[in-house]
Amino acid sequence: MARSPFTPTRALRVSFVGAVASALLLSGCVAQGTAAAPAEPKEAAAEPSLEFQGPNGEQPGALAELELTDDELAEVEAGDYTAAFVWHTSGDFVAAVEEGARAEFEELGIEVVASTQANFDAGTQANNVQTVMALDPDIVVAIAVDPTSAAKSFQPILDAGAKLVIMTTPPEGYAAGDEFVSIVTEDLAKAGRANAEILGDALGGEGEVGVLTFNANFWFTNQRDQSFTDWLAYEYPDITIVEEQGFADETATQAAAAAMIAKNPNLTGIYVSWATAAQGVLAAIRAAGRTDIQVVTNDLDTTVAAAMMTGTNVAGMVGNGSLDIGAGLARAGAYGVLGKEAPELVASDPTKVTADNLVEGWQADYGVDPPASVTGG
Repeated sequence: MARSPFTPTRALRVSFVGAVASALLLSGCVAQGTAAAPAEPKEAAAEPSLEFQGPNGEQPGALAELELTDDELAEVEAGDYTAAFVWHTSGDFVAAVEEGARAEFEELGIEVVASTQANFDAGTQANNVQTVMALDPDIVVAIAVDPTSAAKSFQPILDAGAKLVIMTTPPEGYAAGDEFVSIVTEDLAKAGRANAEILGDALGGEGEVGVLTFNANFWFTNQRDQSFTDWLAYEYPDITIVEEQGFADETATQAAAAAMIAKNPNLTGIYVSWATAAQGVLAAIRAAGRTDIQVVTNDLDTTVAAAMMTGTNVAGMVGNGSLDIGAGLARAGAYGVLGKEAPELVASDPTKVTADNLVEGWQADYGVDPPASVTGG
């Protein structure tokens, strides 16, 4: 009998192309004493798709597709396998994903021997791969900081015969079933829509919005960002995106947001690709003395959550199903050591989190109550 890790009794372990329609302001030369022609109405945006695909065209399935029989579970538990994490960065989201993976690895009898993070630096990640592989793990859970350079820097994992499992972003040229077992991620189309609905509702369906997105070939973030702009245009036609900027370094978002706010005095909302990058945006908003600009972003983050609960500048956040992603990564690792073919891509459902459902959303995504620094308790 097949056993799935995604059942209610194990919920705490297991529990991103269309263009955005913009207003075209037509103002001709108006003769003295004559009225200006009215602006043409904005063309209605087409309904976006709720489908997305992986970096190599993989079609996502549900996390529940990752299941093992009792005999397979027993085989993994008897294998004395080890695992290691090679992350891109740190933060609440990564910590929660790792927590979910560690819990599932423990259930499977797999020992975690290392965990590293690279502060979004490809060179650091390359060194981390070398450090981790010196411990000879059987399973490596990783996400490529830079897909191009990672094709080379991840090669020691393949050379050692370890089973590589990917959270969201694999090295360029790597394919599921060959170089890695599977990709585990969140549903990017649904996440983008959730961001659009949080911000659109917070703005009452009208206003001017700025967009700060990750300026790199990062398929996961790129599709989620695009989904936000598509759904905002479709569901909130009276909201206009007045400026879009890209950032390569999340520490640069404060300066980018400050310039955006100065250039667009009627700005009332900003979307940022993820929460730690949103921290700089919030700093720029506070420095400008603007209490009317609201931010929406991805990942549940203590700093952003605290700002949401104590101020007026955070409309909400979108959780990724972090514990589920972690458990799926570990389960895919078990597929790898068993030599069992896994789905190429599986995805978790995101969760809208606002001040009204913070505790419930935090519990659903991270499996614990939000910290006192967020709730003030």
